[in-house]
Amino acid sequence: MNTAHQEFSPQVAEQAVHWLIELQGGGLDPRQQLAMQQWLQAHEEHRRAWEHIQRVNQRLSGLSSPLAHATLSAPRSASRRRALKTLLVLGVGGAAGLSQHNPMPGLLADFHSPVGERRRLQLDDGSQLHLNTRSSADVRFDRQQRLVRLLEGELQLTVANDARPLHLRTDFGLLQLESGRYNLRQFERYSLLAVHQGSASLAGNSLAAGLQARFNGPQWHGNQGLDPNAGAWVDGMLVAAHLRLGDFLGELSRYRRGQLNCAPEVADLLISGSYPLADSERILDLLEVTLPVRVKRFSRYWVSVEARA
Repeated sequence: MNTAHQEFSPQVAEQAVHWLIELQGGGLDPRQQLAMQQWLQAHEEHRRAWEHIQRVNQRLSGLSSPLAHATLSAPRSASRRRALKTLLVLGVGGAAGLSQHNPMPGLLADFHSPVGERRRLQLDDGSQLHLNTRSSADVRFDRQQRLVRLLEGELQLTVANDARPLHLRTDFGLLQLESGRYNLRQFERYSLLAVHQGSASLAGNSLAAGLQARFNGPQWHGNQGLDPNAGAWVDGMLVAAHLRLGDFLGELSRYRRGQLNCAPEVADLLISGSYPLADSERILDLLEVTLPVRVKRFSRYWVSVEARA
């Protein structure tokens, strides 16, 4: 396998897919053309992803598969765009060898939530599982134990009383949880657990209620008091308390497809408030009211927050 294909992230691959869909949806206006050119020139990783997604598209165009043929030849519509994106993303995942970031594990998981959506599930033992945006999990219960595995993203788990132990696994460790409420988020290099109620154990080391800590092995790191806004997403809210605008937009970008950029000159502005996640466009509009910034929309998938002139 050509290892050069592996040198771009799933996020960049998805951005390349969006640009291809925009091009095939009727072309780009001058502002969009400039935005795409800036994206291509911003990083060598973008150019590699763009070249690769074009090759994938060419291969899909030559397939005899009825699904691929119907998708690529159908009239322009929202359903066609969704189907085309699915084919292209799967093509990127298969050809580029994106390992654990391949979209297939999420699609094949027991439970999955796409970008911008959240799910609430009642498990067989009475526990409640919430999945945040772009998250997936497997659940395995038997007579001896209960096991929940977070494959990607973030979950909140309210553990019901049961004689069987409940284990919560990520790529970075195996937790044992008492009955209680927990928020677990998986990052690229570590996982972060917040204990709202109950107690969690990692290789015999406990983390009590009211604390949060990260882990990437058998030890807790950076133990600190619980962030009271850690689970606000369950109620559909993004809460900021004197948060840097750059960090705020980084969190908001999890709930949107495409690229959401923050200019360096405004990244350190502080923002506070509670914002409903159901309408990220409304949140961006509010930024222009509360901060000295302007929101430039080159396309639905390429947005930049800059200093107001």
